[in-house]
Amino acid sequence: MSRESLGLPADLHSYLLSVSVRESEALRALREETARHPYANMQIAAEQGALMAILVKLTQAKRILEVGTFTGYSALSMAAALPDDGKLLTLDINQKTGQTARRFWEAAGVSHKIEQRIGPALETMRALQDSFDLIFIDADKSNYDLYYERGLELLAPGGALLIDNVLWGGRVTDPDANDADTEAIRALNQKIHSDGRVDCCMVPIADGLTIVRRRSP
Repeated sequence: MSRESLGLPADLHSYLLSVSVRESEALRALREETARHPYANMQIAAEQGALMAILVKLTQAKRILEVGTFTGYSALSMAAALPDDGKLLTLDINQKTGQTARRFWEAAGVSHKIEQRIGPALETMRALQDSFDLIFIDADKSNYDLYYERGLELLAPGGALLIDNVLWGGRVTDPDANDADTEAIRALNQKIHSDGRVDCCMVPIADGLTIVRRRSP
């Protein structure tokens, strides 16, 4: 789930987009098609895609793991920033939205960098043997802690782990919001804050993005 940056006035958000986001034609077309989807709010915001692309380049990532694909905007943002020999493995359970994603990846000329696996993400993560320079988690919230723990195991030294929706539409501070997803995000946010294994920063972009770097042993 993603939204315009929380609390940002519409005119200021429009200005932010106009001077900071260089959205490709392929990304724009995918965003516009996804806007017609019943669950369009699951797509990351354009400014978040731009941030993630910059992080790919800053970390000099060659291997990326994405947990949660939807229609493929985040994967396209990151794959376009990868070098030509870079690889992105993306996991999702929805075959139909995966077809949309593949169509746009092919149109953008990045499909050779992306491998998509359909099935329960946690099962796939547990079977992986490779390490990854960048990991992006944006899937079912009830499993966020399990994705985080397995993600740390798969993260290469000096790599970055990104976690989406950590502000959860503001519900993380609502005392009346006690559903399972909200509780799971609250618990993980607190856990990361006190986790001595990592350095972390929560960025108030879109629906909140936490950036984690695993410390050296």
